[in-house]
This record gives sequence, C-alpha cells and structure tokens, in this order.
Amino acid sequence: QVHLVESGGGLVQAGGSLRLSCVASGIIFTISTISWYRQAPGKQRELVAGITRNYETNYAESVKGRFTISRDNYKNTVYLQMDSLKPDDTADYYCHARQLGRRDDFWGQGTQVTVSS
Repeated sequence: QVHLVESGGGLVQAGGSLRLSCVASGIIFTISTISWYRQAPGKQRELVAGITRNYETNYAESVKGRFTISRDNYKNTVYLQMDSLKPDDTADYYCHARQLGRRDDFWGQGTQVTVSS
C-alpha cells in the first residue's frame, strides 16, 4: 500500500519560511517523480514544483526563486523549502508521486500553509 505523508505546514508571517516534507512508502522511490501541488480556497489545484528520479526540477512561475524542491533517496523523502512567503502562498499543499512504469499515481492527505500579511 502506498502512503505519502506530508508535514511541515503551519502559520507564518509574510516574508517567513517553511519547509515541507513528504515521506513516501510503498513505491520504488528512486524511480519516482515527486511533486508538490497546492490548492487555495475556491481555486483549482496547481503544480508548485516537481523533481524527477534524475533530480531534474521544475517550478511554477509564481514560486521560482523562492521555493526549492529537493529529495533524499535514502530517506524516501522530498522537501519543499519555501522562503519569502507571501499571503498568496496560503493553500493546502499536497505531495504527489508517479513511479516509472506504473499507470497509477498517488496523493498525500495534504498539509496546510497559512501566510499572514
């Protein structure tokens, strides 16, 4: 059974930082692309950042230069370092995994990030 467990969300003032973690189990982590998505109230879920098995990264334009995604294959963990946070970053953040060779994909339960102005 696949589990993605997010942590690290919380309340922070604008300009502050948070680091989200996503711990994966039940998949072959080393050949999986892991991404962070977010969904703000009343808005569609959007891709924030992703990292492939080859450590290639991509970011939404709105977070480039402020967020950094990384992975630790020994810990089956992906991190999202979020700096210079803005109120517009307020959302539920979800971890997503897609393993090479599998048709299905997986979501975590989400962690809430609130940025106050």
